[in-house]
Amino acid sequence: MASALFFYLFSVLAVASGASVILTKNPVHAVLFLILAFFNAAGLFVLLNAEFLAMLLVIVYVGAVSVLFLFVVMMLDVDFAELKAGFIKNAKIGALIGGLVLVELLALVGYKGLAVSPVMSPSSPVPAADSGITNTRALGEILYTKYVYYFEGAGLILLVAMIGAIVLTLKHRKGVKRQSISAQVARGPATGLEVVKVPSGGSVIPPPAKHPEAAE
Repeated sequence: MASALFFYLFSVLAVASGASVILTKNPVHAVLFLILAFFNAAGLFVLLNAEFLAMLLVIVYVGAVSVLFLFVVMMLDVDFAELKAGFIKNAKIGALIGGLVLVELLALVGYKGLAVSPVMSPSSPVPAADSGITNTRALGEILYTKYVYYFEGAGLILLVAMIGAIVLTLKHRKGVKRQSISAQVARGPATGLEVVKVPSGGSVIPPPAKHPEAAE
């Protein structure tokens, strides 16, 4: 009874937080609702006896990703008027696509022909308590044996996406000094040393040039 109560509590809060992420107008509030959704999802993982995934969700996503999103959103100069103008401009197309997706979901839920009997009974997602295998070990054995190629493929896709995002958003501003390792290594006495003959009583710094109008 208690597990069912907590399940409905975490589920309702997770769905409400996810909807608030989309519906809220303030991006900072959206990130805070996203953090709340992660906490509720972690609670659902705990109910499934997947404590490792719950702690991973809290530590990685809440402790790093969401906080990073929050700082980035707070540092960005977001033009809310421009965002609202774009939303109003594409509201008709968005409503049409959303209506089609809603009709498809309703048709899918109401279609009784999808009730197919399972070929085999599904196995338990977590090992038995008397097996001596922890949740972390069971997850590692499945992830790095049966699904190792899918895991490596997902890692490569994320790596390519990260490199592509950096390449697309990298902008070289003018007037900013940048380090060139090849130029530093290739420097020699001809380029890195300059001999200046200073006359007796003179100065290395040249005097400032006088303006022609001031000289007249």
